[in-house]
Formats: sequence, structure tokens, C-alpha cells
Amino acid sequence: MLRNPGKEMDKEANFFIRFWQMMRSRSRVATWIVAVFFFLAGMAYMITFNWTMKVTNTEQFCISCHEMKDNMYPSYVKSIHYSNRSGVRATCSDCHVPHEWTDKIVRKVQASKEIWGKITGTIDTREKFLEHRVYLAKREWKRFKKNDSLECRNCHDQSYFDFAKQQAPGKFMHTVMIDTGQFTCIDCHKGIAHDLPEIEGLDAIRPATIEPTMRPPYDHTVMTQESTE
Repeated sequence: MLRNPGKEMDKEANFFIRFWQMMRSRSRVATWIVAVFFFLAGMAYMITFNWTMKVTNTEQFCISCHEMKDNMYPSYVKSIHYSNRSGVRATCSDCHVPHEWTDKIVRKVQASKEIWGKITGTIDTREKFLEHRVYLAKREWKRFKKNDSLECRNCHDQSYFDFAKQQAPGKFMHTVMIDTGQFTCIDCHKGIAHDLPEIEGLDAIRPATIEPTMRPPYDHTVMTQESTE
């Protein structure tokens, strides 16, 4: 039996017409099709969004740029946050990205301008990095000061401090901090994970209440050494 091409084309055209009419109508079928489409699109978006957030929070992502790998990473690997007897590590995102969802999104938006810095080569050489080193450090210290060292407190809970195991400066400062709330972690621990930049009067960047013999910045290579006992 011979097929009639004209009729086949008419059937195909009629199918698309009926489908379009169905989509334009307020029928249940059309509603369900649209609902399923947006549900799947939403799922795809959430999966992609969460995957992106997870990947950009990894240490591998942070040091994928040579600006970080060559300048900041070497001092970090020498710190107690990188290697210690308990094997508990604080990675880049633990200290530079808040854990709470809202704060994390705000920080991600703020950090997006670093993409422009990467594109324009703001610190793409060692010389440029050293030129901006003090500015970058002060900007991060200011952020920690403003949020009451939120990233530090994600892991360190002052409610569980064991003062018997702290040296005199730490015991004194932590006690005053808890009692008065006049200062926060970053006031004393600016060099905890990275080498401090060369800045005039760095020892003056401190809480006004600190005793002269206990003024930061401390030598964290000594202050954070763990007992081998």
C-alpha cells in the first residue's frame, strides 16, 4: 500500500497544532507538564549550585591559582592549622568562608571581585603581591574584626577552653575577652596561619587593655607548639 506524503505531513502538522493548543489551554495535562519541567529545572539548578559551592570551598580550588599557591600556601603548610598531632586540619575555606548559609553566600559574593583581580593580573607576580600584601592583610583582619572572628569560632568554642593547658598570655587574654568582649580572636592571632606582612607599628594593632608583657603579635611557631608528653 502506497503512503501518501501529503497526509503524513498533515498528521504531523495537526499533532503540533494540538500540542500547542493543549499547552495554551488550562488543562491539567499542560499544568503537569509545566510543573514537571520547572521541578526538573530547579533540581538541576540546585545540584549545579551546591556542586559549585562545594568545589569552590576546597583547598585544591584555592591553590589552583599560582597567586595563592606561590605566595600564601607555603606559610600555611608550616602552621599548626595545616599539620598537627591530632590530624585535624583547618583548610582555606574553614578560615576564610563562614559556615552558616547566609554568611557564606555574602562572602562568596564579596569574593567574586577577586575574579576581576585574577583577570587583570593585580597580584600575578611576586612583586605585585608584596606591594599589595599589607592592604590584603588589613582587609582580612578588618573582616574578622567586624564579624567577631566568626570563622575562628566555627571550630573554637570559648565555652570549652581549658585554661590549665594554656600559657600565661593565652589564659589572660581569653579570660579578658570572655569577661569584657572588648576584643576578638584576630586581635592577637593575626599570624596564626600565614607569615605576618612587614608593617610599621604592627605591635600597636592590639586591644588597648593588653598588659605590656603580653602584647601581640605572638610568635605562633612557639605559642602553638604542641606538647610531646
